[in-house]
Amino acid sequence: MSTTNCNTYEFSKIEPHWQEYWETQNTFQAIDNADQPKYYALDMFPYPSGAGLHIGHPEGYTASDILARYKKANGYNVLHPMGWDAFGLPAEQYAVKTGTHPSITTKTNVENFRRQIKRFGFSIDWDREINTTAPNYFRWTQWIFLQLFKHGLAFVDERPVWWCPHLRAVLANEEVVDGKSEVGNHPVERRNLRQFVLRITAYADKLLQGLDGLDWPDSTKRQQTAWIGRSEGAEVDFAIDGQDGKNLTVYTTRPDTLFGATYMVVAPEHPIVSEITTPENQAAVEDYIRQAALKSDLDRTDLAKEKSGVPTGGQCINPVNGEKIPVWVADYVLMGYGTGAIMAVPAHDDRDFEFAEQFNITIRQVIESPDADTELPFTAVGTMMNSGEYTGMNSDDCKRQIIEKLEANNQGKAAVNYKLRDWIFSRQRYWGEPIPVVWVSKEDYDQATQLPAGPVRDMMPESPVTTHREDDILYALPVPTSHLPLKLPEVENYQPSGNGESPLATQPEWLNIYFNLRTGEALSQNETRPEGDDWVKATRETNTMPQWAGSCWYHLRYLDPKNSDAPVDIEKEKYWGSPDFYIGGAEHAVLHLLYARFWHIFLHDIGAVTTPEPYQRLFHQGLILGEDGNKMSKSLGNVVSPDDIIDKYGADALRLYEMFLGPLDAVKPWSTENIQGISRFLRKLWNLIIDDNGQIQTKISEGPETPETEKILHETIQKVTDDIEHLHFNTAISQLMILLNHLQKADKVAKSTVEDFLKLLAPMAPHITEELWARIGGEPSIVNQSWPQFDESKLGAAEITVVFQVNGKMRGEGTFPETATKDEILTTAKASPRVQSFIEGKTIRKEIYVPGKIVNIVAN
Repeated sequence: MSTTNCNTYEFSKIEPHWQEYWETQNTFQAIDNADQPKYYALDMFPYPSGAGLHIGHPEGYTASDILARYKKANGYNVLHPMGWDAFGLPAEQYAVKTGTHPSITTKTNVENFRRQIKRFGFSIDWDREINTTAPNYFRWTQWIFLQLFKHGLAFVDERPVWWCPHLRAVLANEEVVDGKSEVGNHPVERRNLRQFVLRITAYADKLLQGLDGLDWPDSTKRQQTAWIGRSEGAEVDFAIDGQDGKNLTVYTTRPDTLFGATYMVVAPEHPIVSEITTPENQAAVEDYIRQAALKSDLDRTDLAKEKSGVPTGGQCINPVNGEKIPVWVADYVLMGYGTGAIMAVPAHDDRDFEFAEQFNITIRQVIESPDADTELPFTAVGTMMNSGEYTGMNSDDCKRQIIEKLEANNQGKAAVNYKLRDWIFSRQRYWGEPIPVVWVSKEDYDQATQLPAGPVRDMMPESPVTTHREDDILYALPVPTSHLPLKLPEVENYQPSGNGESPLATQPEWLNIYFNLRTGEALSQNETRPEGDDWVKATRETNTMPQWAGSCWYHLRYLDPKNSDAPVDIEKEKYWGSPDFYIGGAEHAVLHLLYARFWHIFLHDIGAVTTPEPYQRLFHQGLILGEDGNKMSKSLGNVVSPDDIIDKYGADALRLYEMFLGPLDAVKPWSTENIQGISRFLRKLWNLIIDDNGQIQTKISEGPETPETEKILHETIQKVTDDIEHLHFNTAISQLMILLNHLQKADKVAKSTVEDFLKLLAPMAPHITEELWARIGGEPSIVNQSWPQFDESKLGAAEITVVFQVNGKMRGEGTFPETATKDEILTTAKASPRVQSFIEGKTIRKEIYVPGKIVNIVAN
């Protein structure tokens, strides 16, 4: 059945035709609570920038699409959605520069991204599309924040943040690179600003324990574990010399090394610095603190960099031996970890050892190795020495006894510590979700606490959340969930206030309101004050949420995107559960995943969801580099647009080539030249089935298949099935190339073989297979056909692995049936992108094949 009136393979007509067909037929609509088993394939949704997609972005989307189509062919009810992570700094900065409202540029960018993604023919249920900037979405982001607020997991604090004078904005740590803003590359500095903070540390143990049952890359689990950084040790009080009753408290995992402490270090931000610094050291200390404020935490803790520091002139007294030891200020100690102070034991810590050697500080060994010689610094378990009554003990046993003695003398205690810091949740920006909180006086807050149950009273935490404003203390009250979404005001000026406040602070009509303590209703103070004692003056919170907020729970909203009563219907959430496959870049291995897990585990705790974790199976695709071998970047001029490639070669060729480049998790260079090999493969498939007149080739017959072809076909079904299950798409494509080469040489090919070939290729190249399926008389859509099953009795011998060499150097390898011919193996080897990159533009002088072992192509 002809569908596009194409006698030749005209992808420019075929692909739009089938994309329209799938859309009008709702081919990929996911059915809630169906009787079928479910499969939920999820991509990390994109930020819709003005630059559009480059060819690296679709790699993960293609992989998830192959899985989604494969699972659908295996009888699953598949959910494969898409949406947009559309709040954030770039849109706001573009608005500042151009005067165009960020909602307008965001809408334009989303439309472009959607157009580009649809050109790939992904099996997306577009009825479930979401956008984090849509009121019906961020209403529920605000709702989740209010649940956190109600349960005491949100508070306000003065926190050091990165301030960019040029952008006049606060930046997150991840938006600062080498002391400069990621956007614009402007110098940044440290400032203390009022911030809403979420107590993610309250979930530290749950975040650690939950990793055990997840099917995630080990490297990602290790990164999460290291970021949380749970350790057991002791808090130790060092009395400050000359200041009765004052202590400097440190946290240490090695209380057994206390006798080896020869100096102490405090972070530049530690409040005690001003108290212990002597007059003669004050100028040097103040200058050092100014310099430290210009460094990022990563720079300060970089073990490869030379240590820096200055003495304060102050001293503390070691509680185990009464020794006075000097106190230094050094930026390798962070205020955010432990107590912001350490005892330094250079003989048993690498970092302390380097510092002590650099500044000629005493190094005292207190643990020796069981071996004859102990090389310093020695950081392992050993035997105590130079440690008074503990000398001769095993150092691990000594830890427990020293802690017990510290506790008995009120000089310390056992403690558990985390590197994980509470999440600074504020951004001093316009383009973000407004935080649904208002600020009132203590008198008005006390009045609210005396009211009976109601919209405001029900969402108030047990302990008040407060902030200082000028000479007053203000108290936070929640905007009731019934009054969500709290929308941004329409403004003409997006310029930051310049003093660290959000642009919202410059909008008095939105900022200053009358607030009803009972109902949560709000009116601008420009209006007449309503009658009644429940109405009070209030100001709105001007900080907005970080971009992370919208991406913390989007996996849930896809399950029920139009729900106006809850973030997600619990029955739909029970059915779909957590994504069965989640794919995205490794750059999100820590923060996005950590924040999303925190919110999801919290929602599970309050009964809003039934799954304990958000993402059960996670995969990180590798980068696709530019043709110059560098990461794609506009500044380098090496960005390749998918639109250009699809225009020239078609979406199926681009999909197949990205999967054929190499293992999905590997870093791979792009080559526009080498995609031609995949394009030839698709044309060979077309010509196998369709003649020049647009008719089915006469070699395609209704008769039975030959035993030889039948054997290769079932080997291919087995391998492609196994490869897709294990995400080995490159070798699946190689196997299909082998089968196609065989079919081309065959005198006759059974129609049933062609049908199975098309079904196997369909998840990877959906348009051409859909067209050819219709041409040979199949009922649209091939998407709804069952996956082929292999017959073990028809399988051949074991597989062989052949190494691909160019001029004697290994450039790849391939797996083949033992019966594969020399020509089949040589054809596949020369089609390999790695091999192609080394023979491109050269003359092939010789092709050597060592049966079952090596192909060596000699070229110059």
